[in-house]
Amino acid sequence: MARYIGIMSGTSLDSIDCVLCDIDVAGKPQLLAHHTRPFPGVLQQELRALCQPGDNEIERLGPADRWLGSEYAAAVSDLLAKAKCRTEEVTAIGCHGQTIRHRPANDTQAPKTAFTLQIGDPNTLASLTGITVAADFRRRDIAEGGQGAPLAPVLHQALFAKTGTCRAVVNIGGMANVTWLNGAEGALGFDTGPGNVLMDSWAQQHLGTPYDDGGRFAASGTAQANLLNSLLQHPYFDYKAGPRSTGREDFDANQLMTILAAQAETLRPEDIQATLLEFTAQSISQALQRLPKPVSQVFICGGGAFNTALMQRLESLVHPSLIASTESLGLHPLQVEAVAFAWLAWRRVNQLTGNLPSVTGAQKEAILGALYSA
Repeated sequence: MARYIGIMSGTSLDSIDCVLCDIDVAGKPQLLAHHTRPFPGVLQQELRALCQPGDNEIERLGPADRWLGSEYAAAVSDLLAKAKCRTEEVTAIGCHGQTIRHRPANDTQAPKTAFTLQIGDPNTLASLTGITVAADFRRRDIAEGGQGAPLAPVLHQALFAKTGTCRAVVNIGGMANVTWLNGAEGALGFDTGPGNVLMDSWAQQHLGTPYDDGGRFAASGTAQANLLNSLLQHPYFDYKAGPRSTGREDFDANQLMTILAAQAETLRPEDIQATLLEFTAQSISQALQRLPKPVSQVFICGGGAFNTALMQRLESLVHPSLIASTESLGLHPLQVEAVAFAWLAWRRVNQLTGNLPSVTGAQKEAILGALYSA
């Protein structure tokens, strides 16, 4: 048994999630502690701005990279104090980093020029914590011809696959992705489109809150067919077989404002929120309908699992499939992705592959990530 820490800060930029796990020799993680650290407001704004092209990017990115590394270190310090765990008891930290740009191979991006960039300096993190860090997981998969994402499905397959049962795991973070688990036979996975990112942005603008708590703002409005149809016309939904991934480059507040400006009528803010919720629900439902075999069970993780209105809408769209959170499988929905990166760090330390070519499209399985010694 060895101890690993996993760190995840997703597209929503709402917080830093840290977990401490014991992982046995077979790779089964046991959660010991969890800690969430909010982003400093100024850093959050700078990271969000860096997700879009702008002036003087390198000079702005450098300090943000170091600052985020120090915030990750502070989150680890708080986690260890909460767990009463000493630094020397931890083998390594697995840190995904904050995605600033994700340009995987697609119709417009050739495989040789595809790239992905996550920041949150692992050197700073290793120096401040005194713990070895495994980071930069996505780029090796990109180099092998893959999308570099999603990466969590390899953990979903290890923990959640059940012989004789066809089920799906849907992570609803800033973006949403689905993992299709055909018993113990294999897995597929891809990003379905936006998860919370557009809803969160609209809630911040009109409620002054980081998200629409429970989906109550959306529930007070009515989805608008014309706006919904415009959103669903995005080229990302020109469905193609095979791996695909997305990010703020495709779905963000600027894109939403452009679509709203083209609408013939002025819509109430709550109706726009209701439409954004319907957009997320329908894009997930359509993705589930396109899986090779129907699923009887759908398990939700990520912050979207706590949007009651969204869960109710998904239940109606995917009926009669059972919908539940991953807590029913033994892992809290807000901890799945952080556990995935603790687990990927364990695989990196033990020289084990960390990607699923059936999910990312890589030419082969590869050992993901680089190690930064304490």
